[in-house]
Amino acid sequence: MAKADFYPVTDANKLLFLDNLVTGIGTVGATVGLLPADITAITTAATAAEAAFNDAASARLTAQQKTLVQNTNEDALAALLTQLAAYVESASAGDEGKILSAGMGVRAARSAPTAPQQVLALAATEGDHEGTIDLAWDPVAGAVSYSIELSTTSGTGPWTVSRVATKSSATVEGPPPLTSGQRAWFRVAAVGAAGQGPWSDPATKIGP
Repeated sequence: MAKADFYPVTDANKLLFLDNLVTGIGTVGATVGLLPADITAITTAATAAEAAFNDAASARLTAQQKTLVQNTNEDALAALLTQLAAYVESASAGDEGKILSAGMGVRAARSAPTAPQQVLALAATEGDHEGTIDLAWDPVAGAVSYSIELSTTSGTGPWTVSRVATKSSATVEGPPPLTSGQRAWFRVAAVGAAGQGPWSDPATKIGP
């Protein structure tokens, strides 16, 4: 036995559905047991729903058009204000008081980048492979890389560049090559946009 479809899901089919419903319900109403009062109520509700759907669609289109006009006007205004700001800045010779008196704001001066802070909490532990040492330290804000140096003489050097790391940990195996039972000292410095920060306090470990 066939079942009647109650209501379409997509908006595209709703108007056609309502049109067909209003047209056909009077014809088939008697055959499906609908009373005249029922037919009138359904027809009225369907007509109201169709009108509301059309109104909503029209409102959305109007809103899109008005938004487009708004964006166009705002872009034009922004271009003019940019020109005006350049004129005020030039005419005032950059005097903050004069710029403010013109009703404009003053951009905060960009602070110069500073070198990263000192690397802290450097620790050296035995690596997974012979002749390797694992290093780890606290991340430093603004660091884009870390420079690692080692010494096989003392905690005051002389130092040899070992490697550069991009994370706050690294595995070191020289140069010079670390041998089992050999003590080595390590230090790390963070490198940022403004250069290299101070060296960490050295960490030491005997090679595995």
